[in-house]
Amino acid sequence: MKKKDITILLVDDEQDILEIVGYNLEQEGYKVITALDGKEAISKAKKAIPQLIIMDVMMPGMDGMEACEHIRRIPELSNVIITFLTARSEDYSQVAGFEAGADDYITKPIKPKLLVSKVKALLRRLKTDEKTSDTLFVAGLEINREEYKIVKNGEELILPRKEFELLYLLASKPGKVFKREEILDKVWGNEVIVGGRTIDVHIRKLREKIDEELFKTIKGVGYKLEA
Repeated sequence: MKKKDITILLVDDEQDILEIVGYNLEQEGYKVITALDGKEAISKAKKAIPQLIIMDVMMPGMDGMEACEHIRRIPELSNVIITFLTARSEDYSQVAGFEAGADDYITKPIKPKLLVSKVKALLRRLKTDEKTSDTLFVAGLEINREEYKIVKNGEELILPRKEFELLYLLASKPGKVFKREEILDKVWGNEVIVGGRTIDVHIRKLREKIDEELFKTIKGVGYKLEA
């Protein structure tokens, strides 16, 4: 996908941040649209279907966390990459962000060149997804990587991007124990720094939504899908 075909939705209640960050992304060739709060972000995301959303957490009205949760429930936006842009760097807020469905977390202040580099790294995931069109059938699940769709007992399930990718990885080799380091590398990538708790949060969500017994913890090692 060429840069001119990539739309980035930038969401922040501070106009100067929208202008500075937006300018630097446009200089790189991306199409940038902006929103000042969560509600406006949801509305514009529905119309534009962006490939990437960069969203502040602390905003008046609907904050970034709530907006992210809403966006993740919209089927046509299930494939969008969402990263939070915020001054808060505590572990608990990062975990909350991943629980809300975010793919990544960028802390303020951030230099424009560093942000652009980060955006390029995030968008590289789109290239990986474009090359993959496999559908897995395991444990009564139909997992379509191309459409980011899961069907269980005839009912379609919509998962946040990272939950889907984690499920797809485990389901690709049922019974294999995936080490935590391998999961972080293949699901989050080397360019993203996250803690081990992030995996635990996503596994817990998958157990709640799909099947408590399907995902097995191998203490001190990692996880496997037991079909």
